[in-house]
Amino acid sequence: MYLKPTAEHTNCLICNSSDLRPLEGYEEHHLVECRSCRFVFSQAIPSDKELVAYYANDYDRTSYFSPITEKRYNELLDSFEVYRKTGRILDLGCGYGFFLETAKKRGWEVYGTEISQEACEKCSSKGINMYCGKFENCDFEDEYFDIIVSFEVIEHLQNPKEIVACSNRVLRKGGLFYLTTPNFNSYLRYRLKSNYDVIDYPNHLSYYTSVTLRLLVEKFGFKTLRTKTTGISITRSRTSKGESMQQYVSETSDDEMLRYKIEKRRFLRIGKRFVNFWLNAFGIGVSLKGWFVKE
Repeated sequence: MYLKPTAEHTNCLICNSSDLRPLEGYEEHHLVECRSCRFVFSQAIPSDKELVAYYANDYDRTSYFSPITEKRYNELLDSFEVYRKTGRILDLGCGYGFFLETAKKRGWEVYGTEISQEACEKCSSKGINMYCGKFENCDFEDEYFDIIVSFEVIEHLQNPKEIVACSNRVLRKGGLFYLTTPNFNSYLRYRLKSNYDVIDYPNHLSYYTSVTLRLLVEKFGFKTLRTKTTGISITRSRTSKGESMQQYVSETSDDEMLRYKIEKRRFLRIGKRFVNFWLNAFGIGVSLKGWFVKE
């Protein structure tokens, strides 16, 4: 049932245009599209009360750290070595700090941000330097970090420009800003439309494509190295259709079982590369990733 929100954005969250149109078929999620830059976001502005209630009751930070994810993190960190100068790396919305734990083992000086006091305490106990609160209010020095990463965070924000501007301030010139977020143009969204459970108010408030993610980040002094879309999700398909209640990230999810099978068989790894090549070519992978350098 559609309920009219009590507060609404009147301008695009990226280009500030007031030329917004409701996105047909997604009205119950309050989605609008900017006619100027094509950015899709929730026009409804959730109240602090709504957000506190949602994250207190429904939001599940996973405590499962897959060994396959650890392997992917190490591969990513291998590619980050060329940017290492100060040796400092920052993870925005770092959860329980799994990525930073991996980076710490490799000699990085690790920093994280979180709004959850519980997550901050858990990360601090692991030797991670934490800022607890909204990142845009942080007191990090200018040009302090070599690398800033943000895994599946920017879609939760109703003011994404603030986090990108702050990232530019605290990242050194020539440093890398790496982002991941759900791809709004994924094959699953085209197939499932408004039933796709990535579209989830007030959890997700902004929805990116390669074009709109580049547009956002480039407004704040970053140069795009590349963006790509990869991945399929059996779990998301089944949960969106009500066929399963499995956790998206868990040891026994359909996606994790598939990952294990692929890791064990060379021909499946080759098949995965082939599939990801075409998902990226058509821009329809479920995950959107971007590499940006501060100019």
